[in-house]
Amino acid sequence: MIQVFIEAEAGSHAKNLYDEKTMEYKETRHVRQSYPYPYGFIIGTRGPDGDGVDCYVITKNMLRAGTLVECKPIGLLEQDENGEIDHKVLAALPGQRVELGEELLKELHEFIHAVFAEVPEVHVRVGSILPREAALSHIQNFLDA
Repeated sequence: MIQVFIEAEAGSHAKNLYDEKTMEYKETRHVRQSYPYPYGFIIGTRGPDGDGVDCYVITKNMLRAGTLVECKPIGLLEQDENGEIDHKVLAALPGQRVELGEELLKELHEFIHAVFAEVPEVHVRVGSILPREAALSHIQNFLDA
């Protein structure tokens, strides 16, 4: 299991930014398209960009920004920004089953490209959804020592 700190609620255009060490609210940024799923970062990790590893919680449940939820990693979305790896862990709430198929990939792909359409200096590439083992390996690689 992993702990995910929620920064953006599903259905919201707001991404709330928090100090990842103290969990104190810093500011809100608005995006063009609403988040399809709750989005945040995995506690105890530090990705290549220096921030916690990004995570979408694939659920219909309402998860509020500023809350911590326990999840299970179920997949890894390949994503590069300006050629640098910025993969996203896909997670599910305990007891919930999620289909990691083409429909989910299309939904995430459309959301990500809509958000980055506002930032033309960043070239984003969304790849495929890799299995749970890839997510576990990705998390392991970026545990904050």
